[in-house]
Amino acid sequence: MVLAASLGLSACGGGGDAGASDGTFTAGHSEPDHLMPANTTSSYSFDVISELFDNLMTLDREGRAVPLAAESVASDDQKVWTIKVKPGQKFHNDEAVTAQSFADAWNHAAYGPNGMGANDYFSHIEGYGAMNPEDENAEPEADTLSGVEVVDENTLEVTLNHPFSQFPLLLTYPAYAPMPKAGLKDPKAFDERPIGNGPYMMDGEWERNKQIKLVAFPGYTGPRKPKNKGVTWKSYSSADTAYTDLRAGSLDVLQTIPSGKVPEAEKVFGDRFITGEMGTIDYLGFPLFDKRFAEPDLRRAISMVIDREGINKAVYNGAYFPADSLLPSIIPGHRDNACGELCTYDPAKAKELFDKAGGFEGTLELYFSNAQPTYAQWMRIVANSLRDNLGIQEIEFRQVPASDYFSMLRAREEKGPYRQNWEADYPSPQNYLENMWGSDNNRMGWKSEEFDELIAEANRTADQQKAIGLYNRAEDIAIEEMPMIPLWTWARQGGHSDNVGNVTVTPYATGLLAHEVTVK
Repeated sequence: MVLAASLGLSACGGGGDAGASDGTFTAGHSEPDHLMPANTTSSYSFDVISELFDNLMTLDREGRAVPLAAESVASDDQKVWTIKVKPGQKFHNDEAVTAQSFADAWNHAAYGPNGMGANDYFSHIEGYGAMNPEDENAEPEADTLSGVEVVDENTLEVTLNHPFSQFPLLLTYPAYAPMPKAGLKDPKAFDERPIGNGPYMMDGEWERNKQIKLVAFPGYTGPRKPKNKGVTWKSYSSADTAYTDLRAGSLDVLQTIPSGKVPEAEKVFGDRFITGEMGTIDYLGFPLFDKRFAEPDLRRAISMVIDREGINKAVYNGAYFPADSLLPSIIPGHRDNACGELCTYDPAKAKELFDKAGGFEGTLELYFSNAQPTYAQWMRIVANSLRDNLGIQEIEFRQVPASDYFSMLRAREEKGPYRQNWEADYPSPQNYLENMWGSDNNRMGWKSEEFDELIAEANRTADQQKAIGLYNRAEDIAIEEMPMIPLWTWARQGGHSDNVGNVTVTPYATGLLAHEVTVK
């Protein structure tokens, strides 16, 4: 989604397809992959899903988990959770939303043979292993989660494999949305025209590669009552076309502008330019299963020879945020300058560490995908610094098709440092640290028993401030070892037409708060 240049067009509203006359508005994005909540991890799908469905919990503006479809979510031991569902809620087909609606949806999502894209987000719940045998050819031992019990119409009791204090935050993730009986009977039809319980309902079926029309649900009783009559999500394959539509007034909201167009967009849109820090952070990972990268001082040297601020200015027009921690600043537990000198550009100190580590022999291969042209741009700058300051002359770029990139990393086929990023599923240090550095999860082949023990202790600690202190101690270990280098946090850069007001885009999975948008 791009706001690309078309300087001859006025930025006035009211033209084209923008819906000022009928109280609706339009928003642009790339085509989603699925609309069934548990079958996607795509932010483009979340744009729509977060408006069609009310999860048990949602995030407030400060990123805290607060009840939405739930009355309460509580636990005495962080392992067994009692969930009370608000009575009187309805799906868009008038079916009642009950505790069973959530249990059915979660069982469908967690059952391995159903092949849901967000299946592993249910791995914290007792019984998940029996539904997902390690042997892909083996039959599951169960088709429901033993840890999910429907106590009565409005009460769920959920037992986790281990104490997990971040569970209320996990419940905000779109995969945890409820499903009506009709969706379970015909999942394929449900994916094309979801029946949710949220503030908006589908207006017709999903028009593939064109648009998804949503209208306000008149039977909605929750706290997110729309201030408009509907939103149409228009799909774009061409970034330039999306920008042209915005400039012409036939598109009302774009959430993302590529860095190369930001200076122009700031001038064109003025106070209608949307900016702010996101939860997405870029890293450079090392394949520690390759003995050439086993020495921590080598990894520290490479970190200190990366000019984060210089790259930010050259590639991202100074709009991104050079990393000083493993966590973005919007995440609770972020500490300014936690990374210290190891994230500070210091070529002389880097060369000392490099020499102490014994240097590097052979060809250094740098891996990145072709998803964005900026990846190649900053990799070239990093390569030049490695040549000039560390003396690594044999450097080759490995640009991999985006569709193959993560399967390559999962298979551990990379032979050198690789670009990696993380976008918060929910705003918790656990979501970054355990998923990216935990011994059972990380792609680097890095193992630290002390790190894992601190994460486990934090996960079972109910007091969130105490838990954050434990997560920070784990972070310090990962920083010192530097198996993966933090680079920079992304910036939110978007814009909107003057057809609409009160446009808020959060840095979380919810993205645009469509229900708050007003239409002139």
